[in-house]
Amino acid sequence: MTLAAASHGFLSPTGVEIAFVLVGIATLGAALMTVTSRQLVHAALWLVVALGGVAVAYLLLTAEFIAWVQVLIYVGSVVVLLLFGLMLTKAPIGPSPDADSGNRWAALTVAGASAAALVWVVVDAFRATWIDLDGTAQGSAEVSGRSLFRFWVLPFEALSVLLLAALVGAIVLSRRGGDAKGAAETSAPTAGEERH
Repeated sequence: MTLAAASHGFLSPTGVEIAFVLVGIATLGAALMTVTSRQLVHAALWLVVALGGVAVAYLLLTAEFIAWVQVLIYVGSVVVLLLFGLMLTKAPIGPSPDADSGNRWAALTVAGASAAALVWVVVDAFRATWIDLDGTAQGSAEVSGRSLFRFWVLPFEALSVLLLAALVGAIVLSRRGGDAKGAAETSAPTAGEERH
């Protein structure tokens, strides 16, 4: 450990720590806009900003591989899949009054309690943990790939099957709605046919 790292304290943050806090605030704001937006497309676009903020946080933590995986998989694929599902199911593009429910305060209470518990668990678990920036990068492709394909293969594959099932379900729902509408239009006589 260098002398600068030894004298570094809580009241003398570095530029990376200040950038991390600012990115965290921006990500939190985008996440709040995601869950409070009354328009589904706007919520999906705010989700892009929130997930992009998480990727920037990974970059600031020297986990470049995880950051680019975050951009490629979540920002690039999941949000595009979400928007594609919205278009296929013919969801309303404008404001949706039924997107809100009367359980807002209960949801806010549960979300606040969950966030407090999560922060407490993470702070308690990593209270005395420091990242060694001079050693091997923990977020490198080699370390992350070894961990992913050794311990996390089953959840990774389960997520891919879940996303595929969501896409197939959206296609089935859009086809079923389109077939019923087309059948109703062909069976209903027009005004000109009723007169004759």
